[in-house]
Amino acid sequence: MFEQFELDSELLASIKKIGYKKPTSIQELVIPEAMTGKDVLASAPTGTGKTASFLLPAAQHLLDYPRNKPGFPRVLILTPTRELALQIGEDSEKLTELCNVKTGVITGGVNYGSHNDILNSTTDILVATPGRLLEYIENEQFDTRDIEILILDEADRMLDMGFRETINRIVAESRWRKQTMLFSATLEGAGVLKFAKEVLSEPVFLESNPSRKEKAVIHQWMHLADNAQHKLQLLLNILKQEQVKRAVVFANKRETVQFLSGKLYGDEIPCVWLEGKMPQDKRNKAVERVKSGEISVLVATDVAARGLDIDDITHVINFDMPRKADIYLHRIGRTGRAGNKGTAISLVEAHDMPVIGKIERYMKERLQRRVIEELRPKNKEARVANKKAKVKLTPAQKKAKAKKQAKKKLKKAKQAKKA
Repeated sequence: MFEQFELDSELLASIKKIGYKKPTSIQELVIPEAMTGKDVLASAPTGTGKTASFLLPAAQHLLDYPRNKPGFPRVLILTPTRELALQIGEDSEKLTELCNVKTGVITGGVNYGSHNDILNSTTDILVATPGRLLEYIENEQFDTRDIEILILDEADRMLDMGFRETINRIVAESRWRKQTMLFSATLEGAGVLKFAKEVLSEPVFLESNPSRKEKAVIHQWMHLADNAQHKLQLLLNILKQEQVKRAVVFANKRETVQFLSGKLYGDEIPCVWLEGKMPQDKRNKAVERVKSGEISVLVATDVAARGLDIDDITHVINFDMPRKADIYLHRIGRTGRAGNKGTAISLVEAHDMPVIGKIERYMKERLQRRVIEELRPKNKEARVANKKAKVKLTPAQKKAKAKKQAKKKLKKAKQAKKA
């Protein structure tokens, strides 16, 4: 139970109100260590309660050591995407609702004037994307000297997105801090470990092993496609299936996202779309329409692969395969969250096979090959690769196949009797 961590009654009341029953494995590991003030290097799969594992110790620190004068934030949380920043901001507000703790969020994609309240009044916890925050620091609108705890969430993704120099600048500016915590979905890349050595001081290394209840149960398979048009036919067929209740479709380019959105609407599949250059208010509105259940399909670039927190996503569909195996892992992490079951389907052309090999080695499992009977691939490479594919039959096709097999058996039995 959360009482074991000796959290203040206000935090425990908020935890109860949110509906958390007991700590997840990553929370069990991180909270006690973080509350001692140690630097933390932690790895945990997405959807296993990582955010609360750093928000609760940070909030408890603020309650244990109340500020004695107005000023800038004492806790800074850096995230790679706007969506993740907003989600963490919401979680922070919920957890500190009964405390005298103010949370602010600073991201790109909105007018500079939108952040005046945060910059000109006392804020305790700030969640920010690195680029916009550094602009405020350089313009002397934001002072880092009050920062006591620095938290880097999804550090691997921030490094992949080219934020290393920006983060290093912010880390250097907040050199008066007392504690640093770095979280990552994976620590397999040498880049993350090297970066951790630069920013952390004698950290405790924590890697969670989620329980079966917490762990994502994601069924993964792929369909081989002749070309982009064939992929589109496969996508439309999949999205019309009854079991697809809420889906995220990933594409690599914003042009493809816009193209797919038009095609889906043309085929009477309402959807919203999300890509990096959209104004923040439009991005928020798109996500809200999916969260509310008004729309069941979201088409997105990888900007949505991190920080997109929508309940009950049943399917993730890779219309385009990601360029790197770890991005595949982050994409499919949008489904099967908090122990729920999910499905991840990849639409694969011949030129995608090298990345499939990388993904299978990274995941240590083979992606099952499946076929939709009426959309079998025709080109030679796909046919060869598809020889052992599992055919997905409709109930009527299954019945017909069983009937045919029964006739064959009967015929063989009659011939054997005559012989």
